[in-house]
Amino acid sequence: MVNNSTLKTDLSPPYLIYFGDVATEEFAKTGLGLIEWCRSLCAGQLRHPSCGVNGGIPDLTLDEAVSKGVKSVIIGVAPAGGSIPDSWVADLADAVRRGCDLVSGMHVKLRDFPEIVAAQKESGARLVDVRVPPKGLKVGTGEKRSGNRLLTVGTDCAVGKMYTALAIEKEMLARGWSADFRATGQTGIMIAGRGMPIDSVVSDFISGAAEMISPSADVDHWDVIEGQGALTHPSFAGVSLGLLHGSQPDALVLCHDASRTHIFGLGTSQPYPLLSLSEVIRVNLEMARRVNPCARFVGVSVNSSALSAEERAEALAEYEAETGLPVVDPIIDGAAKIVDRIIGDYGFTQQRAKM
Repeated sequence: MVNNSTLKTDLSPPYLIYFGDVATEEFAKTGLGLIEWCRSLCAGQLRHPSCGVNGGIPDLTLDEAVSKGVKSVIIGVAPAGGSIPDSWVADLADAVRRGCDLVSGMHVKLRDFPEIVAAQKESGARLVDVRVPPKGLKVGTGEKRSGNRLLTVGTDCAVGKMYTALAIEKEMLARGWSADFRATGQTGIMIAGRGMPIDSVVSDFISGAAEMISPSADVDHWDVIEGQGALTHPSFAGVSLGLLHGSQPDALVLCHDASRTHIFGLGTSQPYPLLSLSEVIRVNLEMARRVNPCARFVGVSVNSSALSAEERAEALAEYEAETGLPVVDPIIDGAAKIVDRIIGDYGFTQQRAKM
């Protein structure tokens, strides 16, 4: 069984979400995710004048945040490569100097910044790096585990894999099922309070880390595992494949941003078109069935936030026709149609599972 004590992350609310000068929502998914799923814990946001993102919560200065009792400043940005720009360091050190814990999901570590460390020594506040895997990880065994597993996968990065997994867990719990969201990225770990920063695990141990966070469970239990990257992404396919093999999913849900036509963030010198949904499904199934011959897709989750209502209806209908699967935007529709498909495909009910 998983040793949860090695994976737990204790954060102190209320939070101030730091967006700095981030330009686009794709790179602000940490802060936006926390606001969406833990809004009651988020007192406000801190943005530079050039910031292109608005989480829809009050804008606060550090003085205002401290006066409102903010305990933690969370870096709400997750750029490719996971670095902290020099232009943010003075703000972050100031927050720590005022006694706020500083929480980062970046690949770089907070203790690598002397100004932030000096501020921490003055105030005694905590520096919390979430993207640190536990020690002692093992390589994957490939052994079949009891219980049921669902993995979200994507046509690209930042297309809603975490949102989808949380929505599916929410729907399962509402129906009285035994289910757990298994976080594999920094935002999910902050929301759930535990998880595995899978993209920070040495590549040989990724599948073993996935096995660790979704151990053998009761026959009626579902682990809903947050996907990472995309198997068809030129930069991040490695982490996606290790997570896919280690998860041994029974069910998969494909996540897609309806506004995208090309892989996001790879520049313009050699743009990579997104593959069709059916082709991404085929590639993922081929790899998933290497470790679980019964793996199948049970739904498609679409981020339709950039579409009008009419465009959204057309896109979802098109995807349903292409894939033969239930298609939802989990923020608008919830995940009921996907969970219904699980019942249909697996004949799964709590009563049957307990027989």
